[in-house]
Amino acid sequence: MYPLRRNRRLRSTASIRALVRETTLSPNDFLVPLFVVEGKGVKEEIPSMPGYYRMSLDLLSEEAKELQAMGLLAVLLFVKVDDSLKDNAGKEALNPNGLMQRAVKTIKEATPELLVMTDVALDPYSQYGHDGIVEDGQILNDATNDVLAQMALSHAMAGADFVAPSDMMDGRVLRIRQALDEQGKEGTGIMSYSAKYASAFYGPFRDALDSAPGFGDKKTYQMDPANREEAIRETEMDIDEGADIVMVKPGLCYLDIVREIKNAVEVPVAVYQVSGEYAMLKAAAEKGWLEHDAVMLEQLTAIKRAGADIIATYFAREAVKLLS
Repeated sequence: MYPLRRNRRLRSTASIRALVRETTLSPNDFLVPLFVVEGKGVKEEIPSMPGYYRMSLDLLSEEAKELQAMGLLAVLLFVKVDDSLKDNAGKEALNPNGLMQRAVKTIKEATPELLVMTDVALDPYSQYGHDGIVEDGQILNDATNDVLAQMALSHAMAGADFVAPSDMMDGRVLRIRQALDEQGKEGTGIMSYSAKYASAFYGPFRDALDSAPGFGDKKTYQMDPANREEAIRETEMDIDEGADIVMVKPGLCYLDIVREIKNAVEVPVAVYQVSGEYAMLKAAAEKGWLEHDAVMLEQLTAIKRAGADIIATYFAREAVKLLS
């Protein structure tokens, strides 16, 4: 029998396609990563991330105002620490007048309603470029957690709305939650990098913060890219320990993991579209091999379609301009 149902009727015009579209993007979906450096009037383009910058605090204040005016709701802060301040204990990470702490205060003073999330990991502060304390070539888990908890608390005291542990140490979410609650910071949330893979896509980010590991790799604490079920276990453990939001990192190569986790948990799921994903599209577009804006929106739509409630992306500014 000739088909009575013709699916193409629902694709015939732009209006009907928009009316029945299952997945839509808005500024509410995006979390904006920002890189902060010392100085004044500093806006340094990151060579491996064309169009993305490290900014000093004075320019960070203006950036926050612009992002809020565009309708964006939240930022995720990272700091580039001077080599002279790096050690094996994360001492500078606990400095109440450190760069991260001042960055939080700067944004909150400029834009009190903008949500501020902070990276909690030792690699920007480590002389070894690792996410934890090093002893005899090994990354110590529990000793690292003690420092991470105090680091998170210092961010909360500075005014951070959420802390985002990205280290993948076992038990760090519980340790951070306990430290926050003990000091009256029950209202500070935790966005945990719950399924963070030992990916080859992080290179440009490590250039941005000068945080590449000085020896070995991060495979003893970040996850094996071949594993799927482990991601569910890691995420459920973080939720049990007090995570309010869970994250999958990277994005596009792990959309199956995003959907698995979205189906398994009842908390918001974030996805980090990482620096390598950003750099690849920028390079291909510069060569004329891909249409930048169309591919960017297709990628972001795919991430949301897979189950992301929040997308941390370096494309946030560009995407919002197109969407508006």
